[in-house]
Amino acid sequence: MMFARLSIAVSALTIAAVTSAPAETVTLTAYSGIFQEHYTKAVIEPFMKKYPDITVQFYGMPNSAQMLGTLRAQKSSPQIDVAILDVSVAKAGTDEGLFDKVDESVSPNVKDLYPNAHAEGVAGVGVTFDNLVIIYNTDQVKAAPTSWDALWDKQYEGKVIIQAAPDIQGTTFTIISNKLAGGGDYKTDVSAGIAKIGELAPGVQTWDPKPDVYAPIANGQAALGIGWNARAQIYSQTSGGKLGVALPKEGSGFQINTINLVKNAPAGDAAKKFIDYALSPEAQAAFTSEMFYAPTNSKTVIAQDALKRTAADDMDKMIDIDWLAVAKVRDGITEQWRRRIIPLSR
Repeated sequence: MMFARLSIAVSALTIAAVTSAPAETVTLTAYSGIFQEHYTKAVIEPFMKKYPDITVQFYGMPNSAQMLGTLRAQKSSPQIDVAILDVSVAKAGTDEGLFDKVDESVSPNVKDLYPNAHAEGVAGVGVTFDNLVIIYNTDQVKAAPTSWDALWDKQYEGKVIIQAAPDIQGTTFTIISNKLAGGGDYKTDVSAGIAKIGELAPGVQTWDPKPDVYAPIANGQAALGIGWNARAQIYSQTSGGKLGVALPKEGSGFQINTINLVKNAPAGDAAKKFIDYALSPEAQAAFTSEMFYAPTNSKTVIAQDALKRTAADDMDKMIDIDWLAVAKVRDGITEQWRRRIIPLSR
């Protein structure tokens, strides 16, 4: 009898040990600040609810360059499993052997991604699309601008703020301006765009807005500027509508954030499971509704109120920007800004 009781007790302890085994941990590095706040709410928390045996630890950093530096330092002994960063930086990480390929063996959702979620030579795939927009102070600009030409309107001279190149906003604005000016292939010549921005330069209040481009416009220090749609939509909410957001009729250009699987990631299959979830229509729809990034999964169904605040219905208006090609000419574009645009400011 005592042997039977002992066997039952041992069995109970064995079951308890199995059921109380520590959860696997996936360490994700991505953008800190409002991205971390909203991504945690829309994607990470639902994932952990769906997979209670996996914990996701968010390691936030301010930009892709810092993430890449951290991944380089950890190459021989990775502590990060998954990285969300800009496509051009992801290309550098791929070239350095930091990432494994994200394909259908990692996530069946890869087959449903839009074509521009795939970049040649990049191991990861697009997880969010964001696009440049006009942002404006609704007290000073009563009607939402319908064209990029509003930035050149003389009535707003001295009230325009723009983040200059080499910031990606300034680079994207150069490509858009080049198209507006009838320029040729941006990969070889943006002189028309540089000249057009040069015409705007005397009316620009600052090329280096602090703390960002959104706050000065929301509080009325400036009337017009450019910014990323996702963050602008959030600031529009938090400012009580003082900051307005407009996608001009001429279209815009996408900035692509990729999700990448770190080579020799300690979380292994759990990391792949998280990537699969992040690319799913379910997670993509949730994050679009939460922060208004356009989804990269073509099968994502978006609520109408959120859809109107993204460029998901305006894919045909987007300039097809090859960010890997842009990376090769970015220094030249930045040099033209320094010589031919910024000196023309007041």
